[in-house]
Amino acid sequence: MKDTFEFGGEIVWRPTQDHIQHANLTKFMKMHEIATFEELMQRSTEDVGWFTDAVLKFLDIQFYKPYSEVVDLSQGIAWPRWCVDAKMNIVQNCLDKYIGTPVENRNALLWEGEDGNTSSMTYGELYKEVNKAANALRSIGLSLGDPIGIYMPMVPETTIAFLAIAKIGGIILPLFSGFGVNAIVDRLGDADAKAIFTVDGTVRRGKIISMKPIVDQAATNIPSLKYMIVLNLVGTSIEMKSGRDRWWDELISGQSESADTEITDAESPMMIIYTSGTTGLAKGAVHTHCGFPIKSAQDMAFGTDLHPGEIIAWGPNVDLGWMMGPWLIFGALILGGTFFLYNGAVDYPGPGRLWELVEKYKLTILGVSPTLIRLLMTHGEDPVKPHDLSSLRYFGSTGEPWNPDPWMWLFETVGAKKIPIINYSGGTEISGGIVMGNPLLPLKACAFSGPCPGIAADVFDDDGKPVRNKVGELVIKSPWIGMTRGFWKNPERYENTYWSRWENIWVHGDFAAIDSDGLWYILGRSDDIIKVAGKRFGPAEAESVLVAHPSVTEAATIGIPHKIKLNELVVFCVLKPGIEPSEELREELKQSVVIAMGKPLTPRAILFVSDLPKTRSAKVMRRMIRAAYLGEDLGDTASLVNPEAVEEIKRAR
Repeated sequence: MKDTFEFGGEIVWRPTQDHIQHANLTKFMKMHEIATFEELMQRSTEDVGWFTDAVLKFLDIQFYKPYSEVVDLSQGIAWPRWCVDAKMNIVQNCLDKYIGTPVENRNALLWEGEDGNTSSMTYGELYKEVNKAANALRSIGLSLGDPIGIYMPMVPETTIAFLAIAKIGGIILPLFSGFGVNAIVDRLGDADAKAIFTVDGTVRRGKIISMKPIVDQAATNIPSLKYMIVLNLVGTSIEMKSGRDRWWDELISGQSESADTEITDAESPMMIIYTSGTTGLAKGAVHTHCGFPIKSAQDMAFGTDLHPGEIIAWGPNVDLGWMMGPWLIFGALILGGTFFLYNGAVDYPGPGRLWELVEKYKLTILGVSPTLIRLLMTHGEDPVKPHDLSSLRYFGSTGEPWNPDPWMWLFETVGAKKIPIINYSGGTEISGGIVMGNPLLPLKACAFSGPCPGIAADVFDDDGKPVRNKVGELVIKSPWIGMTRGFWKNPERYENTYWSRWENIWVHGDFAAIDSDGLWYILGRSDDIIKVAGKRFGPAEAESVLVAHPSVTEAATIGIPHKIKLNELVVFCVLKPGIEPSEELREELKQSVVIAMGKPLTPRAILFVSDLPKTRSAKVMRRMIRAAYLGEDLGDTASLVNPEAVEEIKRAR
């Protein structure tokens, strides 16, 4: 990726009449006499108040007291107030309103564990269990405004705890289930958490992983933490601290199945999701009852096109500490759909496990990551062939930019060129997507159809001017209801992070491009971009060349200082099973980059490693790769699922 944009390609999928006629987007546009998607985008971004009001009504969001004004911008574009004066609780819209209707008997969630155990809950059953958990929280003195952590794998009880916290008006603090002690202390300490839900342990790839002992260590450094509610999930031997620790079954099982839902302000804090920064402590993105859940449901409805009764999975081993976990729960329940959870490795005990799950549960929408598909395609099509995937209407994708080869493998080999890949990119602070595919617009490999309705996105050059067919900064020019209400206890950091470069413009930190056909591409984090001999170079382009090689599964490219060219490339490659590193292969890969990218971009080194550092959302952490290679400070590493990969890179220097 140079300053001029050369990615693009041919359109490979166009919507059928069935896609168009069936789409939630079509229904919404007909309700408001909007003829084209372009007209919808113009109206939704120029009149944010109208669009937000229309979405709230479309989603049947119910309020105890209606809003007097959809949005108040008197404090500036960075600090809007939404649903002014309204009273609500998002749990009313996820569960309560369905009781006494046919939806009460519909499955809300389906679950399977790595060991094959299964479970399901209807809306009515989930409602009762959430009520019991809410009563349990109140019985130990927890109430409105209390921050409560969740450090659990994705089991049904995780959803119960999640919704119970919101039901009592508490503040949900979702934590990645692979966090270590320091990461938990930083986040729960910053939020002054009063309680935490956890488990004795979990299972991954057939091995038991202890979790409560990690929380026990963390708790000694969190003075505000008074209670720990422990689910006995795998039956490991653990210590229980008298007065603080309560077993889930003993505290919750005997509670009443009826509970009042706390009436909160629409803008009351409902959740704080911490996201890692390059430096300093993680940022606590604040979300409210009328914010994150609304944006989640809107994107799920308009992008992945979930309808009542359909089944959506994301990952499908999504984690609550990644925004897609809360996104999945809120979006599916608000839309009256069913979400599927899986606890374990989706390629265990074999590479066909994911496709087995699709067939078994008749999944309608399957979210994946490019990293997962790159892994599964190394096994070829044999694990896919035996399975009936006819229930699938859409693939979803998020977490990182695609390379063309794995995108086309998913589209052609798995989807038979019939199932569109709804690419989705945004962030925790967005509450979902900035750009996304949808059922009405055509697709190219790796591309996004365009911005999400209501998101006034653009691509700016260094002078703050819109550009096309060139690489630039991804920006947003108007507010949207899902935007974070700032960083917990740190409004200045929020403003400096997103609003400081250009006046009244949100700068997201991604490089993006719009091609001549109007399709969008996310090309990686701005801080991943490398300048070589005066040209901006994005890692994705070289990495696409490398993963196209039959010996390479994954690749990551970084820039390291060079006296003349400013930077030069160093590349890390993960080889396919059975392929041994060699100097011949190293030279072959180097020359493939030279042929594709030009001699000035000849890599200084190509290094072979067994894995690349990634977050649970499958983002390859290139800044950490660069820091490890150069012996610099790694910054916040808490979000990594595989910190051992960093140590391997250090040894490869």
